[in-house]
Amino acid sequence: MEPSAPPLPRALPRILGALDGILIVVGGVIGSGIFLVPSNIAALVGTPALLLAVFITGGALTLAGALAYAEMGSALPGAGGLYVYLREAYGPGLAFLYGWALFLVIHSGSMATLAVAFSIYLGYFIPLSAWGAKAASVACILSLTVVNVLGVRAGALVQNVFAFLKVGGLLLLVVFAFWGGSGSSSASVVHLPLGSLASNFGLAVVAALWAYEGWHLVTFSAGEFKRPERNVPFALVVGSLVVVALYLVACLAYLRAFSIDRIAGSTRLAAEVAEASVGPWGGAVVSAAIVVSVFGATNALLLTGPRVYYAMAQDGLFFASAGRLHARFETPAVAVVIQGFWAAGLACVGSFSALFTYVVFTGWIFYGLGAFGVIRLRRKRPELERPYRAFCYPWLPLLFVVSAVLLVANTLVQNPGPSSAGLALVASGLPVYAMWRKKPGSATGIRTPV
Repeated sequence: MEPSAPPLPRALPRILGALDGILIVVGGVIGSGIFLVPSNIAALVGTPALLLAVFITGGALTLAGALAYAEMGSALPGAGGLYVYLREAYGPGLAFLYGWALFLVIHSGSMATLAVAFSIYLGYFIPLSAWGAKAASVACILSLTVVNVLGVRAGALVQNVFAFLKVGGLLLLVVFAFWGGSGSSSASVVHLPLGSLASNFGLAVVAALWAYEGWHLVTFSAGEFKRPERNVPFALVVGSLVVVALYLVACLAYLRAFSIDRIAGSTRLAAEVAEASVGPWGGAVVSAAIVVSVFGATNALLLTGPRVYYAMAQDGLFFASAGRLHARFETPAVAVVIQGFWAAGLACVGSFSALFTYVVFTGWIFYGLGAFGVIRLRRKRPELERPYRAFCYPWLPLLFVVSAVLLVANTLVQNPGPSSAGLALVASGLPVYAMWRKKPGSATGIRTPV
């Protein structure tokens, strides 16, 4: 009797729709940033007009990136998102460095930053010691790790519910501010020379981009979408537009309630605005909404990120167990657990501002390369079916690339410590890649269907 052929590896189940995708974008982006970083930005730029200009710039860059990535999302609709796009455009080496940076810094660091923000606003209700805050951050990450091991539908359900709640909370804050706000002042925090103001504007954009971080997360889970060639681009663009609109309205609400110098001096901006507008109960309501918001954004990262490690493992460039699905729950459970525990460790050792600098600086190196990959793939693989083609090609992708280069260069000059550490962590992937490449079955640059 001849032995039976080994079974083919199971694919991720395609159960997500367009609304799930939009809510992954909205829920993944709106976390702690819009409630905390306007204070950092106000301290850097010093005027209401420049505060708004920073968020408009960040929103424009986000939309430019979404419009560029929508083309690749429609053409390469498998699990892994940007990892797959970089692999197809540049080869497995650069794609691995992105996946490695995603695991070490970008994605896990985002989760850690959100978890730290979770403990900051939880402290509004429960006095937390330094160790208590770290324990709360770890508990946030690990509880969601369990949810996302249990199934993609469970993770998506949590994501959808919390996305609706966080949008409601943000709109409630806006109502409070316009209802009870006293109006803003044009007073500046500091008068800066033009050169310093330009560099500070660049650093402020980095802070704003942390608030926008996560716009591309939906591409990681493309392998679990029904009609991904349509739903992924649609979710990218519509979700990004919703976030930009909400952020600009929120900034106007802050400026309605507080002067720019008071915004700069705030540690819990959203709660303080609500308290000043309608009283202590408003601060409590908004703080609860922010805790919900951060929890939901952390879930979006745990829902999407492991799909990249799953794709890497399918290429033989990550732990093999990360490329297998759980027999019962049909999730890349090992990849979820690995990311959850690493992010929990980062939450124990990093501060909020240091963590978001690592994340944005390192992430935008690869985001720029991804946008240029749209142009490179048009030349390298002209036969590839592209149900959606990038808007204003090639000028909009090129604008995004140039902006990414300027942002990374400015951050490297103005904040060299975290920037250099981020580069070192990316470079640490080179020997790891060489080691994994020697193993049988490693990536050859040929697309793996996942």
